[in-house]
Amino acid sequence: MNPRAVLDRIRDERIIPVVRAPSPELAMRAAEAVCAGGISVIEITMTVPGAIEVIRELARSAQMLIGAGTVLDVATAGECVAAGAQFLVTPGLDFPTLKFANDAGILTVPGALSPADVLTAWRNGAAIAKIFPCGNLGGPSYIQTLKAALPPIEMVPTGGVSLANAAEFIAAGSLAVGVGGELASPRALASGDLGSIAHAARQFKAAVAA
Repeated sequence: MNPRAVLDRIRDERIIPVVRAPSPELAMRAAEAVCAGGISVIEITMTVPGAIEVIRELARSAQMLIGAGTVLDVATAGECVAAGAQFLVTPGLDFPTLKFANDAGILTVPGALSPADVLTAWRNGAAIAKIFPCGNLGGPSYIQTLKAALPPIEMVPTGGVSLANAAEFIAAGSLAVGVGGELASPRALASGDLGSIAHAARQFKAAVAA
């Protein structure tokens, strides 16, 4: 899938669930629960043990759009792409990783916080900027301010996104929202309560649709 198609898929979903789990098995279960809740995009962070293999396994299914998160360098980016990741997410603006992804035709969502970071990412080929940690700088109001100054640049806020404010982030101009523990709850994973994760996925989907 080319970067434009991936971008369009993320725009349609409006949510990127971010999975952090203590084992590959729990990461797989979280992804399955999110999919059961009606969201077909997932980000598996490199903090998950065996994350590359989780991505490889999930990529075998055509149901989900698989992203790799917390990608810190070109070597890891290459492994993720080889395993089937269709987009990459970095916590900060790493130029070598961004160039690698651009050359490989892979959508990258680099972390950026200040207006200068966002503009620099865009000028270096990023179609989307991950605004992280957005909650620390005002949440939806910060996105609204950034979009007023930089309207052509798509933004995905992460950090501080909840069910209570997800719709506000979208209304403020976000392409989508990145949601971690508020959706794929560590407590629900630990207890095996996958139904609550699927329920949370449905709630988030309804919130951003509204």
